[in-house]
Formats: sequence, structure tokens, C-alpha cells
Amino acid sequence: MSISLVADIIGMLGTAAVVLAFFLIQLEKINPKGLQYNLLNLVGAILLLISLCINFNLASFVIEIFWIAASLVGIVKYHQRRQLVTAEQ
Repeated sequence: MSISLVADIIGMLGTAAVVLAFFLIQLEKINPKGLQYNLLNLVGAILLLISLCINFNLASFVIEIFWIAASLVGIVKYHQRRQLVTAEQ
């Protein structure tokens, strides 16, 4: 199996994770501010970034960096909200 094929498989798994996260939002199965959504997006973006290290595309690489950053912001905000709720109890 070639390294390019492995990169494509990793990239497709990343794409599946990002699309699944969006689809679950549309079906109202997960909360867009929840941990599941942000983790799915983060994992998807990381997998896509890995594949882009083999099959490089600058525009896609840049958007995945921003997607990772946005997912990390969502995860941090999720934990901040949980700490606030815990402190209020």
C-alpha cells in the first residue's frame, strides 16, 4: 500500500468525521456547543491535516489549521461553562 493511498484513507476518515459532526447537528442529535461536536471536528481536522502533509494543498492546509483552532476554542469554552455550573452548585 502506497503512502499516498494511506494519506487518502486518513483524509477520508477526517472528512467523514467533519461531515458526521455537521450532519448530527442538523439532525439535532448533538449540541453545537457540546464536547462531542467539537471533538469530532477536532479529530476530523487533525486527520485531514495529516493527509495534507503527504498530499499538500495550501488552501486546505490553512483551513484545517483554522478548523483545529475553532474546535479547540469550543472545547475550552465547553470546559469553562462546566466549571461555572459546578461552581454555582
